[in-house]
Amino acid sequence: MQAKTGDSVIVETKEKKINGILMPVPEGEKDSVILKLESGYNIGIDKKDVKEIKLVKSYSEKKQKTAEVKQNKKLPIISILHTGGTIASKVDYKTGGVIAKFSPNEIIGMFPELTKIANIKSRKIASMQSEMMRFVHYNLMAKEIEREIKSGTDGIIITHGTDTMHYSSAALRFILEDLSVPVVLVGSQRSSDRGSSDAGLNLISACYFIANSDFADVAICMHENLSDESCLILPALKTRKMHTSRRDAFRPINTTAIARVNFNERNISFMKKDYDKKDKNKKLKLKLFNEKIKVGLIKTHTNMFAEEFLAYKNFDGLVIEGTGLGHLPNEETDEYTKENKKIFDSLKEMIKNGLITVMSSQAIYGRIQMNVYTPMRELQEIGVLGHLSDMTPETAFIKLAWLLSNYKKEEVKQLITKNLKGEISERIEDKTFLS
Repeated sequence: MQAKTGDSVIVETKEKKINGILMPVPEGEKDSVILKLESGYNIGIDKKDVKEIKLVKSYSEKKQKTAEVKQNKKLPIISILHTGGTIASKVDYKTGGVIAKFSPNEIIGMFPELTKIANIKSRKIASMQSEMMRFVHYNLMAKEIEREIKSGTDGIIITHGTDTMHYSSAALRFILEDLSVPVVLVGSQRSSDRGSSDAGLNLISACYFIANSDFADVAICMHENLSDESCLILPALKTRKMHTSRRDAFRPINTTAIARVNFNERNISFMKKDYDKKDKNKKLKLKLFNEKIKVGLIKTHTNMFAEEFLAYKNFDGLVIEGTGLGHLPNEETDEYTKENKKIFDSLKEMIKNGLITVMSSQAIYGRIQMNVYTPMRELQEIGVLGHLSDMTPETAFIKLAWLLSNYKKEEVKQLITKNLKGEISERIEDKTFLS
């Protein structure tokens, strides 16, 4: 019998035998055999080197049974709101890609430990890769959170794609005021059908943390390191994805994690003591995003042109990822840097016309200091804001958009460098660097 896409096979080459799952061959690689190895990675084998392909097991798609969730009155209620992402993904052997196709109830079926921790409510509110999100989706999540709180839930988990999870956590931290229960965003760097998946531990740890702590704020829960021992509860406004594929990709920036969860030992240890606590007497208020607000995020680099900045002349706000302490090429220093003066003049004119402009640093760690060098002082003089802030560029972007959605422009200028919800550190400790 000839092997087909999705079948488990042994490919025998001139040098060795390779076990794997036969994958579809992309256009342009018709002379190759593509295998998915047990590790989850794909390899290509030149057809000229293949002696034989032996069928081990034919592929048949398994239908997931919907989990029957029994209620236990002694356990808290946790609502899982599903938005998509790798945490609910599996390989589609028809296309060779990874797709999100698990329903919320199937997530419970995949991780039955959840039902021993809490009474689980689960439903899908979106199904998308996180980079596709817009401001409207932050509002959607906030309204669904409000709905769950009104229903009497004790905590909320949002399953989310990892690529922009730190944008969403920041957005929700700003939107949700007087939050009475915890809201924890959970993602997975590796899909649930891979042996190295981090989905299970991340989701179970988040659930255990909600059920067994008094924390009531927005946070992210992801692997602490490469092992499957513990997860960190990370601050919503000061966390960033720092690796493309590692399971411990999310790190706290200029601060420490909130807590460590070791589910195997049933232990929660807090690193921070000053966090908001559960309080059913609080009444949630939403300060939503104006979905029509336009805010840009531009990364500075060498050999820039004024046109790059002028692209934002009709925007409401602009965050600049400056170099180092908050630099950009805005000074004419010789006959070859006349374009830098054009950049400065363009920014000056746009700010004069109402563009709120905020400086951040692509260095990620540390604080903006715009009084050190003359070019930066000149930027402050024309209205570039951000002096002494240690916000990540992503948090600065979200905060600026949220402020512009809820306050007048003169108020925005005053509030952007004030610490409203923990986004700006009073003091940065050395031990937080690359922690």
